[in-house]
Amino acid sequence: MDTAILLEYGWVLIVLVVLEGLLAADNAVVLAVMVKHLEPKQRQKALFYGLLGAFVFRMVAVLMLVWLVQWWWVQAIGALYLLYVSISHILAFFKKNDHSTEDLIEKEKKKKHSGFWMTVLKVEIADIAFAIDSILAAAAIALALPHIGGDFFGINVGQYTVMVVGGLIGVIIMRFFANWFVKILDKKPGLEVAAFTIVGWVGIKLAVLTLAHPDLGVIPEDFPHSTIWKAIFWSVMVIIILVGWFSDKFKTNKAA
Repeated sequence: MDTAILLEYGWVLIVLVVLEGLLAADNAVVLAVMVKHLEPKQRQKALFYGLLGAFVFRMVAVLMLVWLVQWWWVQAIGALYLLYVSISHILAFFKKNDHSTEDLIEKEKKKKHSGFWMTVLKVEIADIAFAIDSILAAAAIALALPHIGGDFFGINVGQYTVMVVGGLIGVIIMRFFANWFVKILDKKPGLEVAAFTIVGWVGIKLAVLTLAHPDLGVIPEDFPHSTIWKAIFWSVMVIIILVGWFSDKFKTNKAA
């Protein structure tokens, strides 16, 4: 197998780990606050059901993508959804209405608390939204990878494997590493903006895949797989991450 292809797959998996980690940290904070009003034992059960739901819905989302991403209009809806998620979260962040722990706790204090099963239901609904975000982002990145192996119901096995791994990574991070990512976001809040900017950039990538779909043919079919587009995509991705990482340092220096 071509070493360049293996390196590209490895790079994509690294990017997915970082992206899924940042998104999972935000998701984990939301879930933790949603169950905060419950008794400790019930809280643990609700979080267990939430993590179980996160795993199930991500796997269902992957299986559905096997069928759905073959249609250009589904890819178009996915691109628009990712752009909506990106823009809405970034606007909320700058309006100080983002899902920070303090804001969510304050909002929860003002709400009438739900019972155990109603809380579990709300957690599962949140899981569905998180699964859609996660899998669409993984799919947008994976579908532009070179083909490895045969097809699985119309989707390349290599690309499908990356989507499955992306979904599993999201669940694993929510279970074991979310608190670590939350601490990073507390120290580097600019990374949260960067994460959702990346979601929007991935949405643009999915839009490019849509425009290159054989049934549309707006742009050449091989363009999303071309060296020039991959260079543009990954260069912008790196720039977004670097700006997100160093933006807080710049603010600190100015304040000093």
